[in-house]
Amino acid sequence: MLSAHASQNTSAYDFSFVSIDGGTLDLASYRGQPLLIVNTASQCGFTPQYDGLQALYEAYQADGLVVIGVPSNDFGKQEKGDADEIKEFCEVNFNITFPMTDKVTVKGKAAHPFYDWARAEVGFAGRPRWNFHKFLIGPDGQIADWFASTTAPDSAKVKQAVEALLPR
Repeated sequence: MLSAHASQNTSAYDFSFVSIDGGTLDLASYRGQPLLIVNTASQCGFTPQYDGLQALYEAYQADGLVVIGVPSNDFGKQEKGDADEIKEFCEVNFNITFPMTDKVTVKGKAAHPFYDWARAEVGFAGRPRWNFHKFLIGPDGQIADWFASTTAPDSAKVKQAVEALLPR
């Protein structure tokens, strides 16, 4: 799945985000754990995927999986709120308990550095094209797989990919 340009010197653990709560969400704090990093939006046709993301998190959290929601307004201007509004929306409507970042840009010249790195790793085909694009990061910090917005987080395809990364 990864491009020929994949760099073994850089990993997801080299990046951090501003947490939705205002602190730092440092991906290095999850070293050794699989991560599912998903760009999200509150007013999207895929927004109901929050239910599947929360269910996936609850099912595999004890085994080490961390789901991280990354709100973005890049696709269809479907995330208009600020951090407090997004957090409230997610908690009230979907009972979200997994970590979330503050709103960031995931495409173009202003993209968050994690998304620049991820795009370089997976190539043109694997870049986010809409809300709820998913990057699965292995315990080594490298991208293990990616899933388009149309792939539900509770699909067999995602579950199998996650399970392959969990300790046996």
